[in-house]
Amino acid sequence: MSNEHLLIVEDEPEIAQILRDYLIREGYQVSLLDRGDKVVDFVKKETPSMILLDIMIPYVDGKTICREVRKFSEVPIIMITARVEEVDRIIGFELGADDYICKPFSPREVVVRVNAVLRRTLHNTSNDEVLSAGPIQLNKTSHIAVVKGNELNLTPSEFEILSLLIGSPNRVFSRAQLIENVQGYNFDGYERTIDFHIKNLRKKIAVHLPGKKVIQSAYGFGYKMVLS
Repeated sequence: MSNEHLLIVEDEPEIAQILRDYLIREGYQVSLLDRGDKVVDFVKKETPSMILLDIMIPYVDGKTICREVRKFSEVPIIMITARVEEVDRIIGFELGADDYICKPFSPREVVVRVNAVLRRTLHNTSNDEVLSAGPIQLNKTSHIAVVKGNELNLTPSEFEILSLLIGSPNRVFSRAQLIENVQGYNFDGYERTIDFHIKNLRKKIAVHLPGKKVIQSAYGFGYKMVLS
């Protein structure tokens, strides 16, 4: 896991330094930016392995940055926010973020999340495994998902959720099971991250399968893939 390059975009010096110190101890290379207008150019030039992105960053806010980065990169993005309103979380995921962390947070929790995301996005190359279910095909090595010949623009988390559901069609997965399998951890209060990812997946699939709801809810429990 060492030598991966992480970018922290955070304008509170104390928080940025704490995150930097913890992640360097884990063996990561870490860069810091304290203003939003420099992020897009940095990502294009340096191609970091992950971005930890504060929403309320000066000059250009985190939501705008996330939207702009997603136009050219699938780099994992973890949003950092001091706001607890659900709308900020939803907007973040709709823009293509992989996870969010609310301030105040435990630096150890951040390390767990970073490790989990990078473990699945950078080191899942053991088999050129292709999953196929009806009109949907996934290549687990290249992380390409195709619906009726059309490639989907998925975040790493969205790809892993779709992969898990397609691998066991008609099986109902609870939110806790999905986040544990996809993220590699399960902290209280974060199960609804799955709801955001499912919402985005449905929208992206529906573009090519209009009128079909292939990811169905098991109310009060979780989700399943139905392709019949």
